Amino acid sequence: MQLNGEQKEADGRTITQIIEEMGLKKVMVAVELNENILPKDQYDTYVPKENDVVEIVQFMGGGSL
Repeated sequence: MQLNGEQKEADGRTITQIIEEMGLKKVMVAVELNENILPKDQYDTYVPKENDVVEIVQFMGGGSL
């Protein structure tokens, strides 16, 4: 699979496991799977396949300049 622009092994981990291994929290990320947003209720069950393209982005808080 391609994860955030890098080729990785599709080794049976769920999206939740990948997020946790990245040191992120599920509530603070959005996951795009093959150019579609993956619903949060699928993070625990979806296992990326070899040809999947996954982008995981973290929400950042901000303030005014």
